[in-house]
Formats: sequence, C-alpha cells, structure tokens
Amino acid sequence: MILYLLIGALIFGYRYLSKSCAYLDELLTASDSLWKNQEEPVVMSDDLREASLHMNEVRLDIIESRKAANEAEQRKNDLVVYLAHDLKTPLTSVIGYLTLLHDEREISPALQEKYLGVALEKAERLEDLINEFFDITRFNLTHLTLDLSRINLTRMLEQTLYEFAPMFAEKNLEYSFHAPQNLEFLCDPDKLQRVFDNLLRNAVNYSFSDTVIDVRLSVDMGVLTFTVENEGRTIPPEKLERIFEQFFRLDSSRGSGSGGAGLGLAIAKEIVELHGGQIFAESHDNRVIFRVDLPYSSGNR
Repeated sequence: MILYLLIGALIFGYRYLSKSCAYLDELLTASDSLWKNQEEPVVMSDDLREASLHMNEVRLDIIESRKAANEAEQRKNDLVVYLAHDLKTPLTSVIGYLTLLHDEREISPALQEKYLGVALEKAERLEDLINEFFDITRFNLTHLTLDLSRINLTRMLEQTLYEFAPMFAEKNLEYSFHAPQNLEFLCDPDKLQRVFDNLLRNAVNYSFSDTVIDVRLSVDMGVLTFTVENEGRTIPPEKLERIFEQFFRLDSSRGSGSGGAGLGLAIAKEIVELHGGQIFAESHDNRVIFRVDLPYSSGNR
C-alpha cells in the first residue's frame, strides 16, 4: 500500500510538475514574442486565458507608447528643421542691410536709420529663434524643480504687465487688470513668472488690433485663479485639445512672426502642475480664455 501511494504521489507530482513547466514555457515563449513582435496578438492555452488577455493589453500599451514617442520625435525633428530654415531669413536680412551700410558710403541719415532699424528687428527675431532652440534642449533633457518663496503676486503681475507695454503699443492693445491688493503666495517666482509671460505673450500675438486684454487674479474657496482673456480668432476644438502639447504650434506657418517653438504652453502646463494646479483653455465667439487654478490654503499664503 505504501509503495502504491509512493508511486501514485510520484506520478501525480510528475504530471503536476510537467504541467507547471509547460505553463512556464508557454509564458516565456509568449513574453519573448511580446517584445519581438507587438503586431501579432499573444495566443495561449485556455488555462492561461487571463494571462493572455493581460499580455495583449500590455502589447497594445507598448504599441501606443511607441507610436506616441515616434510622433513626438517626428514633431521635434520637423520643428528643428523649420527653425533651422527660419534662422536663415533674419540672418540673411541682417547681413544684407549691414552690407549696404558698409558699402554705401554716401547713404543718407534717414536711410541709415531705416536699415539699422530693420537689421535690429531681424537680429532680435534671430535671438528669439536661438532661445527656442535652447528651450527645446532644456525641456527634453531636464526635469523642472521648484524653488519656493513667498512673494507679492499682485505686484509681480503689475510689473509683468508694465514690461509688456511696448508689445501692447505695437498692436494698439490695452489691458484691464483686476486683482486683490498685495496678494501673497508661496510659489517658485521665476517659473510662475514664465507662466504669466507665456500666457500674456500668447494673448498679444493672437489678439485683434485695437482690443483689450482682460487679466484677472482672484481667490475663492481655497483656489487661486489667474485668467487671461483676449479678443482673437476662435481656436477650433481640434486645435484647442492639443494646445498644451509639446511642439504644437497654433499657427503652423513658418513665415509667421508669432510662430514659436510650440513649447511655451507645454512648459506652462508643467510648471502649473508642479505647483499642484491645473491650466485650461477655451475659445468661442472670437474670444480666447486661459485659466490657471492653483491651490491656495493656509500653508501657501
């Protein structure tokens, strides 16, 4: 009897071990095929149906991740090509007008001033494009971190709006500003300043001339809200959904002076989220509104 029991146990153990090894071998084979060829679905025996379903979900996630990565890389490569092409235009103008100034000895003072003005304008555009190259590098190779300090947010916004006066004047724009007096806030001033700068710059670039940009700062129910609203062409829903993506340019025209690297709003979104907040965009009836919500509790006042 003991011998029969021993033989039975050995047979049962062998079958169990063989089946387990078969399952393990099947899992290893499926895992190997999962990484080598994501296009083919993983197929396993009925006993491993749950594992098969899970592996196919992983396979689909891998395909989507690779697709997104490839699309982002392609957008970046296209953008670098566009920027490299765009660098030639202002550089050619700078060299051309400076050459005229150098070669034309009898040029009138009025014409000298005109040529110098154009050369300076193109040189500033060239500087903007070079800065965009640096933004691309920083955004892709570094992770943003916060350096917190308590500041007077109202005054910082007033100073930012004052610095935008030349840009407002260029398009004959005005602004209205509504905010609590001396609102203090714990944040990273330099990075939050960049958010405000990007949103205001975007409003100026895409505003109709002779209009008013409305800037508001308020606190309600533990939420600090900053909004920028301008009159400009309504942004289509399909573009509005992508407006915070890296390298997405609202104006895809390479010849547009307002066309940036497509990083300003993406970086603004990351900075806002690092502060624990959210950023939103909406557009209708020839109005564009950006809203930033930040947590405002006793701990960050």
